[in-house]
Amino acid sequence: MKRATKQKLRRWALYTLLIVIAVAVGLLADWPTIQKAFFDPEIAADMFPEVLTTAAKNTIVYTAMAFALGLVLALFLALMKRSSVRPYRWIATTYIELFRGLPALVTLSLVAFGLPIALGVRIPGGTLGKGTIGLGIVAAAYMAETIRAGIEAVPRGQMEAARSLGMSRGSAMQSIVLPQSFRNIIPPLTNEMVILIKDTSLYFVLGTTIISKELTKFGNDFMSATFNGTPLVVIALVYLAITLPLTRFVAQLEKRAARAR
Repeated sequence: MKRATKQKLRRWALYTLLIVIAVAVGLLADWPTIQKAFFDPEIAADMFPEVLTTAAKNTIVYTAMAFALGLVLALFLALMKRSSVRPYRWIATTYIELFRGLPALVTLSLVAFGLPIALGVRIPGGTLGKGTIGLGIVAAAYMAETIRAGIEAVPRGQMEAARSLGMSRGSAMQSIVLPQSFRNIIPPLTNEMVILIKDTSLYFVLGTTIISKELTKFGNDFMSATFNGTPLVVIALVYLAITLPLTRFVAQLEKRAARAR
């Protein structure tokens, strides 16, 4: 028997097995119980419109603020890591390795509780302020490496040509290198935003009020009140409604970049 024929038979055998498993699950599952436990329309209806007007809105705001702070910090860190001044490189490297190694939950707890207890520092802005600083610090460590890689991907001749025209190193970096590098790193930065959307679920450790709950806290509280899994299904669908367009956007950007290359 030819090798191609064997591969085709194995493929069809796998398809058949998957179909048999799907049919068995469909026949053996207790669908009324599953529907009542996870897809109760009355409980789902009770979550609206607050799940969108409060929880989803807060999740988006928290993400946008942390991403903005992280992007600014990451840009400085990336430039410091490429600096010819060794202390700058040491500081940037230490920061990046430290906050990439720590869990985001630990960093949030340090910002929200460690600083006030140890130093008496009060973080303004409540949940928004603490979460923005905590997640922004973490996001900066990851985005700094992305920005650094984007800068290094720009041909060195671009900087040399700009310097030969009389531009300073800083002006050349700002006007020529950075715009080209950011065009190349939009997809990974968008992926980082998707990760931040999911990381806002850690805000529960900061303590939230009725008007400051993000999606996960909102769903968990609703589940505790109803003793039903439907709220988690609802917030999962809302998360997907937010993240899927972003992931599709990244895929389109990557395809466009591949065609350009």
